Amino acid sequence: MTEITLGINQSNQRLDKVLQKHLRAAPKSFIYKMLRKKNITLNNERALGNEQTVFGDTIQFYLSEDTYRKMRGNARDISAEDISFPEIPVLYEDDDVCIFVKPAGILSQKASQFDVSVNEWVVFHARKKGAVSDSDFESFRPAVVNRLDRNTSGIMCAGLSLRGLQGLSEMFRERTVHKYYFALAAGRITEKTEYHSWLVKDTHTNKVRIYQYNVHGAASIHTVVYPIRVYRDRTLLAVELLTGKSHQIRAQLAAAGHPILGDPKYGDPALNRKYGLDMQCLHACRIEFPDPCPLPELAGRIIETEAPATWPLGTAEASEDLPLRK
Repeated sequence: MTEITLGINQSNQRLDKVLQKHLRAAPKSFIYKMLRKKNITLNNERALGNEQTVFGDTIQFYLSEDTYRKMRGNARDISAEDISFPEIPVLYEDDDVCIFVKPAGILSQKASQFDVSVNEWVVFHARKKGAVSDSDFESFRPAVVNRLDRNTSGIMCAGLSLRGLQGLSEMFRERTVHKYYFALAAGRITEKTEYHSWLVKDTHTNKVRIYQYNVHGAASIHTVVYPIRVYRDRTLLAVELLTGKSHQIRAQLAAAGHPILGDPKYGDPALNRKYGLDMQCLHACRIEFPDPCPLPELAGRIIETEAPATWPLGTAEASEDLPLRK
């Protein structure tokens, strides 16, 4: 008989989910059969698999050593020491969450097994600081909860524990966090402007179309922009994202005649060449957490970062402070 004791990152999950992660090579049918036959028990009692686990629970495996070893499978590769990561500033961190600045040019999450993303950095960072152990990875893996395009920089949030991941995921899913971006857009925008339109994504080209009226398959999108610095041929904007669709800010501003500088898909090639830009000047600069919130230590907290120093900002004709949400 083999027995394991569940840690904090293995608790608050259905038992069958914990078992599927622990017995990586076992079919679901095998797990449920072993539960029915009491070859797998929870706290030495018969279990169905739908029980909610708690910290300190024990699971007993009445399996032969060969069967247990076979069903455990090969340990997943969690090593990231050989990956060369760019500098990633951490803005806030506790035992449950890490809030950091993603550089432009790196993926939020892998698109293929050979990619390197900030998700791998989060895992590496969590292991380095001792937030998780190798055994934790059997049932929990630190991960980011929001995404930015590869060439968009700025604030991202990651859960370092199951509690942190669940709390952050709930807030982003329910849209109770408020997000602002810096965008350096072509042309002059001198007053607050709201954009209401409809977006349709073409999965074949990975581009979106913006419509000023509802069409079949379209999603309603809403963006508010505030001028921060106004130049002769460009404006630094604070952008409040009220809906969160793929390429929303980039495509909506381009459709309004104010493409983001450096944007290779929706931008102005001549203006991009003028300023020597090949990545869009779009940066997630501010996040506001609700109060109350699922993670009390984040309640009412505001996390901010500056626009990248590589942007062509210089001296503006006019400037304003970053707006606060009322």
